[in-house]
Amino acid sequence: MRTKPWAAVAAAVPLAAVCVAGPSASAASSGPLTAKPPAVPAGTTASWLVYDRQAGKFVATRNAHRKFRSASVVKILIAIDYLEKRKTVPANDARLLKVMLRSSDDHAATTFWNRDGKGAIVERMARRLGLSDTAPPPASKPGFWGYTSLSAYDIVRTYRYLLDTAAPRVRDTILGHLRNSTPCGTDGFDQYFGIPRAVPRPWAVKQGWSGFGDVPPTKCGTGAAVNPVPLRAPGADLSISGVASRATGSGVPDHGRPVLHTTGLLGKDDRFIMAVLTAHPAGGTWSSSVKRVTQLTQGLYRSVS
Repeated sequence: MRTKPWAAVAAAVPLAAVCVAGPSASAASSGPLTAKPPAVPAGTTASWLVYDRQAGKFVATRNAHRKFRSASVVKILIAIDYLEKRKTVPANDARLLKVMLRSSDDHAATTFWNRDGKGAIVERMARRLGLSDTAPPPASKPGFWGYTSLSAYDIVRTYRYLLDTAAPRVRDTILGHLRNSTPCGTDGFDQYFGIPRAVPRPWAVKQGWSGFGDVPPTKCGTGAAVNPVPLRAPGADLSISGVASRATGSGVPDHGRPVLHTTGLLGKDDRFIMAVLTAHPAGGTWSSSVKRVTQLTQGLYRSVS
C-alpha cells in the first residue's frame, strides 16, 4: 500500500489550474475554455468541472469550488479509506463494497461509516488527497454521511487520485465496481440519470441523490408505483425530505433542497473526468429533476467532446 500523501505528489499531477475568483471558477492556467456551456434552468443551482486527460487540461468549469452536500458520492471516499488501511478484504466486506459502489447501498455505507470513525473518514481523505472543499457532517449530525460537503473540484481530484496515484488494488477495486454500476439503486431509485443517460459507453459512474423522500415514486425496474413505507438505515442520508428538513442554519449545504449529482470517467482510456453537482427547488419532483440533470450533462458532454 502506498503511504505517500496525495498532497505531496500534487506537482506531478497538477490540479491548481482551477482557482476561484468570486462565485465561479476559472481554468485559465490550463488553457482557454472556448466551448459554449449548457444553460442552467431557472431555480436550479449547478456546478461542474470536466478534465480532459488526453489534453492535460480542464475543458469546462462552472462554480467548481461551490460546496454541495455529497449524498452518496461520499461513498467513494469511504471506499478509498477502507481499502488503503487494509491489505486484505474479508468476503463479507467485499460484498458490502460491491453493493455500496455499484448499487449505492446505504446500509453498506453506514456499516463502514460507523466502523471506521464516521467524520474522521472524511477528515483523513481530505488531508491525504488534498481536498480543499470537503468537510465532514456537522457535529450535530455525526451519523449522516450524506451531509458531508464537497465540490466538483474535489470530486475530479478524487478520480485523478484513483487513476494516477492510488495502489492498483485500490484503483481496480473501486473503478471496477463503478464501471459496473447497476441501473437501480438498492433503495429503488433509478440511478441511470446524468452520465449514464447522456453519454455513450464506456464510462464509470458514481451517482448521488438526496431529498426526494425515502422511496421513489416509481420503483426502478418495475414501472409500478411504490407503497411508501420507508426502510431506514440508521445514520443514512434519509432525513432530508419533507417539511421538517427545511430548517436553516444547519451547516449543511442546500439543506432542504433536493440534490442530484452525476460523476465519473468517460470515454476510451478514461479520457474525461466529469462532475456535475446540482440542487433543485424545494418540493421539486424526481422526474423533473432527473430530466434537468440529464439535459445539463448531455449539453456539457457535447460541448467538450
